[in-house]
This record gives sequence, C-alpha cells and structure tokens, in this order.
Amino acid sequence: MTGTTAHRTPGTDSPSVLVVGAGPTGLLLAGDLAVAGVPVTLVEKRPHRISNLSRAFALHARSLEQLDARGLADGLEAVGRRLVRLQLFGRLSVDLATLPSRFRHVLVLPQYEVEKALERRAAEAGVDFRYETEVTGLTQDADGVTVRVRAPDGRPRELRAAYVVGADGVRSAVREAVGLPFPGRPVIRSVVLADVRLAEPPDTLLTVNAVGDAFAFLAPFGDGYYRAIVWRRDAAVPEEAPVDLDEVKEIARLALGRDYGMHDARWTSRFHSDERQVPAYRVGRVLLAGDAAHVHSPAGGQGMNTGLQDAANLSWKLAQVVHGHAPETLLDTYQAERHPVGRTVLRSSGGVLRLAMAHRPWTLALRAVLVTLLDTVGPLRRRVIGQVTGIGYRYAAPWGAHPLVGARAPDVALAGGGRLHEALRGGRFVLIAPHTHPVGRDRDGRLTAERWASGRRTAVLVRPDGYIAWAADTAGEAAIEAALTAHVG
Repeated sequence: MTGTTAHRTPGTDSPSVLVVGAGPTGLLLAGDLAVAGVPVTLVEKRPHRISNLSRAFALHARSLEQLDARGLADGLEAVGRRLVRLQLFGRLSVDLATLPSRFRHVLVLPQYEVEKALERRAAEAGVDFRYETEVTGLTQDADGVTVRVRAPDGRPRELRAAYVVGADGVRSAVREAVGLPFPGRPVIRSVVLADVRLAEPPDTLLTVNAVGDAFAFLAPFGDGYYRAIVWRRDAAVPEEAPVDLDEVKEIARLALGRDYGMHDARWTSRFHSDERQVPAYRVGRVLLAGDAAHVHSPAGGQGMNTGLQDAANLSWKLAQVVHGHAPETLLDTYQAERHPVGRTVLRSSGGVLRLAMAHRPWTLALRAVLVTLLDTVGPLRRRVIGQVTGIGYRYAAPWGAHPLVGARAPDVALAGGGRLHEALRGGRFVLIAPHTHPVGRDRDGRLTAERWASGRRTAVLVRPDGYIAWAADTAGEAAIEAALTAHVG
C-alpha cells in the first residue's frame, strides 16, 4: 500500500504530528503515536502541572479496557475505587456484575490520576512536551500544517507538522483556526462546583439525587476532599456571581436531605453545560478529538471516556498513514466511526439529564415508564448499559463482511496463557488464528500472531484499538495473508 510518509527532518523543528491539548485525550493520543515511532510534539497553553481541580471522576469499562491494552489499567485500579452498581433516577439500580468485560464496574477516581499515568507513559515514549505554548492560528497546504504559537517568552513562533490534532477542549483554538462551527446550545446553567471537606462522609461511594428543583452530586478525590456539584432550577444567577459555601450546603440539603457538614472549601466555581458537536472531525490535515469535537452534559460521566475512545481510534490510523502503511483515506474512517458515537453520547447524556431534572407531570410520567422498562426489559437495559460503559458500541462494516467485523474484541484468553489486551500493547495488530499460521513478516513489529486458548476455528484480525478489522470462519494461508496486506499494510 502507498501513503504519505512524514518523518522529522534532521535539524528542523517539524514533528510528524502536533497534538494540541494535554488533557486525557491529547495525552493518550500523543503517547500512542510516540510508541508507534511517530515523532510527535504536544503543546499546552497551561503551565506544566497536573491540576487537582478535576472535572471527571469515572472510568467506564471500555476506557479501562483501552488503558489495559496500554498497561495502565492495573495501576489506576490500585488508586481508584470500584462502583459495581449504577443508581439511576433514585430507585433504579443497575448491576454491572454481568458486563462482558474484565472490568465489571465503574472505577471512581479523579481525572488527574488518569492524566498522571498517561503523561508518564507519553514522556517515556519520547513525546516532546511544550507547555505555556498557546496556539494562535494555523494554515495548511498539500504537504503539512504551519501552526502559529505564542511561546513561553511571549514571542510568536511557528511549528510545522504533517498533521495536527486539536484536543484542546471546548474552547478549542484549533477548531476556531479551521473555521469549524460548534452548533448546539446550553442545557443547564448556573451549576455550582465546590471542593469541600465533609464532617460526615456519605455511606455510598458516589452520592447523587434530585428532589423537586434541586440536584446534588458528591464524589471523593481520595485526599479527604469531595467534589460537590449542585444545581437549583429556581436559583439561576450569572456565572460571574461568587459562590458561597452556604449556597452549596442549602442546595445539598434540599437534594440529599443533609449537607454532611461541608466545610473548608478550597475551590468554588459556576459553569454551564452545553450540548455541541462539530459537523466534521477532519478538515484536511487537521483533526479534532475529545471536547474540541463534542461536548455534552456530565450525566453518565461519559465526557473523558468518549475522548479517550476518540484518541484510541485516531492514533493507530495516523501512525499507519504517517509511516506509509496506509493511504490518507484511512483518516476518513475516523469521522465515519467516531462522529456517530459522539452524536449518540450527546443524545443519551442529554436525555438522562432531562429525565433526572424532570418536574412537569408528563416528564415525570415518562421517567416512571422508562424506569419500569429498564427494570423489566433485559435487552433494553443491556443496550443502555452498553452505551454508558462504552462496550456496546460497534463500528459499521463493509457490505458482505463477516458479522464480527466492526465489533469490539473482548479480552479473550490466548494460547500460552496471555490475554488479547496484553498482545495489543505496543499498538500492534493482533491476528488470532485457530492454528499455528506462518504469517511471514511481522510487518515491522506492527503485527502479533496468536492462537486461541480454546478450540475456536474463526480467524480474527484485531485492530490496535481493539476492534475487529477482519474475520473468517474458514480461511487458508492465502486469504489470511491478503487480509493482513489489506489492513496492516
């Protein structure tokens, strides 16, 4: 196969890929590229520090699977706390013990713990970090992208790259530079955040409830502080208005029945939650991921998780194209696969928020019906759990493809005692065959050949992001080699 090969030119300051934004999405993406041998620079306008003012608090099963395929999940499991039941709308409890995953739980831990692990991996892989470097504009041509930045000393500079990925959040400078609209609207205003200590810690790991016009959520940081998120429908004020701890306590009492003795607030703020999505995740050599491409309500805790999945989908495709193993059209599949997922997350998280905030008779009746259906209709409940945890998504397959193509590959046992996620480490494709098969070249270290631990006869080629690229119930050596050439290069 042919493609665009772009390497760092000796004596120049031109990476193959420039990633903008050092949040979880940008860190995972940059780390993947560096592990794959792609020269990558990551620029971030903030100073170099991991903030403890965390936005996200939950890793769902599919994100944990992706992190497991990078050797990071066990370390995060050691510092987080497991939640095995999800509580929805007060009286509906969803048991995660039946998830078809190694991770049958939600891992509750602050976003900064995820960032620390991903930053360490990226640094060890050789990512060139540029902190206090702000993107001010960019132009692209047939050969690459010129990015204008403001350096730490305040002076303007230019960086050149074959591709640029904007993972720089809801106010993305990259998105603005390419002129993409960000259509949508606010869904909830004047949400109050506070990091507080509690005199009486809750009995549950995550505490959440809505009563009438009041909503409250409590989650532990693990350092003695809790993040409180509270909202009151009839108390909307401008976001610039100062937050008083008494306001937080009052709303918590309305929603939770008590304020747990909140004291010593170290940080408070107000924000509004939007539902927005760009129409295109790719404009030429510039791509968007995470909150730069889509933003939605915090209901369901899917924001960070969806961004991590964007990065996992995009990184191996960029590596294939940059190294010349695939044509540039492979990057179009990023839009085709991830944009529909972003749209679904937008709708589902927005729906959960609206039902949680229901106060009119017809919306309360709708919520009651939905709770009953989820409690009694197994397929519907499994579909909702699959969307929230991320394990239920699959990508569209070409016409006539094997039914497994596009599906998530579970962490199956392999002959010799290993697991699929272990074989995927290093950003490799994994061929699982029913017998020992001479695959010839290992495609420059990009392919691992394995056998089923069971007697299964299906041959399966798994992409680096853990989704099935090709499968056949009966396939000879020539058919398998053709599949490897088509997908691995």
